[in-house]
Amino acid sequence: MPNTRDIRNRIRGVTNTQKITRAMQLVAASKMKKAQDRALEGRPYAQQLARMLASLTEKIEDFSHPFVEEREVKKRGILLLSTDRGLCGSLNANLFREVGKMGKDETAYVTVGRKARQFISRTGRELLADFPISEEANFKELRVVVEFLIAQFREGVIDSIEILYPRFRNTLIQEPAQIPLLPLTDLTEYVHAFAKEQGREIVEDTRDLIFEPAPEEILNKLLDRFVKRQAYQMLVDARASEHSARMVAMKAATDNAKKLTDALTLQYNKARQAGITQEILEITAASNN
Repeated sequence: MPNTRDIRNRIRGVTNTQKITRAMQLVAASKMKKAQDRALEGRPYAQQLARMLASLTEKIEDFSHPFVEEREVKKRGILLLSTDRGLCGSLNANLFREVGKMGKDETAYVTVGRKARQFISRTGRELLADFPISEEANFKELRVVVEFLIAQFREGVIDSIEILYPRFRNTLIQEPAQIPLLPLTDLTEYVHAFAKEQGREIVEDTRDLIFEPAPEEILNKLLDRFVKRQAYQMLVDARASEHSARMVAMKAATDNAKKLTDALTLQYNKARQAGITQEILEITAASNN
């Protein structure tokens, strides 16, 4: 049995760890609330954009745009959204498990997050670019990323754009989701699927609308905005997932540290009591002699 000094040192070490995980839990909880609010508040705007696109596409018979042209997919472009730091449970591991299912030769990656960059480099996959994005995740930061991907798509370096990210369901559930972004070969079906993914259905607009300027010109501008906004919505979802997963992981670590401290304290008391009993027996034996 370890002596009381060793047990006391272990108790002190576990207690210090518990203080750290508790502090990290509180910090993650405060950030989580803000990130969740941003993720939930942005969904109605993205849904309204999808509704406008669906309404426009139903009123345009022949529409040509690089975003909607079907092409043979020889190289898939994947935007991988991960975290910069660890201690967030299995969030990143679940993402990378999905990456492992993809072939190396037919995929190229653009990463956001230090963990994603390290994983892609470590596994020898093709990395087109890595973009650091601050914890605030401003739209102007992501716009640079999406514009780079669109440029690669237009130049034929990649033939499709997909986003792999941790989708935020609630505080306890964050699951990896892989969403196709370009090309939008069936625009009407795509925007309806996107709205359903966000938890709503698009109601068909039966009004007789007059567009100014022409619907084609509006759709040209709206497509670019829709693609960027959809990517941004996934980014803020990923941030909400990160803080939620970290808060849950740190709470579990804090609870486990408390249980370990209680077990060590019990062990310490038993060892101390055994030492006292041994001393009493030795004193009694000496007095009898």
